[in-house]
Amino acid sequence: MRRQRNAKIVATLGPASTSPEIIDALFEAGADVFRLNFSHGSHDDHKQRLATIREIEQRRARPVGVLLDLQGPKLRIGTFAEGPVQLSAQAKFRLDLEKSVPGTSERVSLPHPEIFAALEEGTELLLDDGKLRLRVDRCGPDFAETTVINGGTLSERKGVNVPGVVLPLSAMTEKDRRDLDFGLTLGVDWIALSFVQRPEDIQEIKAIVQNRAGIVAKLEKPAAIQSLEAIVAESDAVMVARGDLGVEMPAEQVPSLQKQIVRACRKAGKPVIVATQMLESMISSPVPTRAEASDVATAIYDGADAVMLSAESASGRFPVEAVKMMNSIISRTESDPLYHDAIQASHTPPRAEAADAIGYAVRHIAGLLKVPATVAYTSSGYSALRMARERPEVPILGMTPRVATARRLALAWGVHAVLCHEVVDVLEMTDLASHTVLKEGFGQSGQSIVISAGLPFTVAGTTNLLRIAQIA
Repeated sequence: MRRQRNAKIVATLGPASTSPEIIDALFEAGADVFRLNFSHGSHDDHKQRLATIREIEQRRARPVGVLLDLQGPKLRIGTFAEGPVQLSAQAKFRLDLEKSVPGTSERVSLPHPEIFAALEEGTELLLDDGKLRLRVDRCGPDFAETTVINGGTLSERKGVNVPGVVLPLSAMTEKDRRDLDFGLTLGVDWIALSFVQRPEDIQEIKAIVQNRAGIVAKLEKPAAIQSLEAIVAESDAVMVARGDLGVEMPAEQVPSLQKQIVRACRKAGKPVIVATQMLESMISSPVPTRAEASDVATAIYDGADAVMLSAESASGRFPVEAVKMMNSIISRTESDPLYHDAIQASHTPPRAEAADAIGYAVRHIAGLLKVPATVAYTSSGYSALRMARERPEVPILGMTPRVATARRLALAWGVHAVLCHEVVDVLEMTDLASHTVLKEGFGQSGQSIVISAGLPFTVAGTTNLLRIAQIA
């Protein structure tokens, strides 16, 4: 099955999309990668969904990516003695470690010593997704006395955010470590790490994963933006997690940050996913708002590799319709003549390295010779990603003998992943590439194609070959 677009769709599975019939319909509608959100559902639920995905993959003969999204640390206040309390502006409110005493309108437990360790006078705390804002007047290792800046009703166990502060805690909890081990046993293709604050967070999980899956850094903390280039360099892909990012930063800053992150990823040649509230109204409506359609299109004009559906496909009333709509918006946007102008205008110069030089050359040769497709024969996926970085105007066939690589490439812009056998020399690779382009319906006999690869074939990350061939 061939997609008639370049940008990919990530669809989250959940209660509304558990049955094999619905998951198959989501794939048919355009889902390229399925997200398993480990903030919800049991291990058995996720195991069953993944088994369904693999069955669909085998039946459809097209690699499908699976993304495991770890929950990450959840920082929450404690309970209240008599239900929700009302906090008024300029009122005093205390947070402390005392869990045994229920909260009141004057204090509540905050059972996270890591937060107190990072606080100082003037630091602001956000409660309940930013609905309430507190300013720290005085603090110590086990307490913080604050003034309410923005008041409102506060219920128990609401979330706490500390914008602009690097908290001294790991991005992975014990639950995350158990979930990670389970997901790697199942054979997921991508791991999304929440609460990334610094490149060391990525290094920590990569040491555990040992390249058994690609690592997606979820950028949802202002501290991560301050280390953006270093985090992108350490990661295999990046997710613009606009929901949490919008809680900790003013809403008006999120659009420019989205563009900044997408541009950084495109410069590095790393896949980037734009996520959160993309078609939010389709949780309960069969059609999106015009603003939502424009939001998805903006991510496509920016050159994002993928856009993601969360509750729309996981728990909404119209999961299949949401994927169809996203597919339609992407296709329509990419058919706009201004789309290619926008993509090229935001292009950044390649690095002075062989792989980037070849990717750069492939794009220009493909345009000059008007080829129907380009081919990257790749073991690790590196050749295909360097080619995708250049955003050529024709499809990229990512041919690989490794099923894990084919599944990971399901996330990459413009790449049609094809599983093939291992080749022994350049002639066999050329014949196989020509045959595959013809078989997959991308070209016809007599047309030329452009091929990139790395020699020796079995060594990852050695893109050093460019070849022009004619389809027999």
